[in-house]
Amino acid sequence: MSDQQPKKDEQGDTIGEGNYDASRRYREGVEGSVEKGNAGELAEKAKKALEGKEGKELREAEEKGKRAEVPRK
Repeated sequence: MSDQQPKKDEQGDTIGEGNYDASRRYREGVEGSVEKGNAGELAEKAKKALEGKEGKELREAEEKGKRAEVPRK
C-alpha cells in the first residue's frame, strides 16, 4: 500500500481513472430516484421542459455534452 494521497481536481473531487466522487453522487442520485419511485413524474417534467421555452437551450446543452464541450469551473 502507498502513503500517497489520492489526486484531487479543482473542486476537491477524487480523480484517477475517472472522477470517483462525481460517479458516487450520480449513483446515489439515481438510487434515490428509484427508491422514491418518481421516474414517471420526472420524465413528464423533462418532456414539458423540452417542449417549453427552455427546450432549445436544453437540446444545445445535450449536444455539447455529447461532444464533451462541458465548461470547467
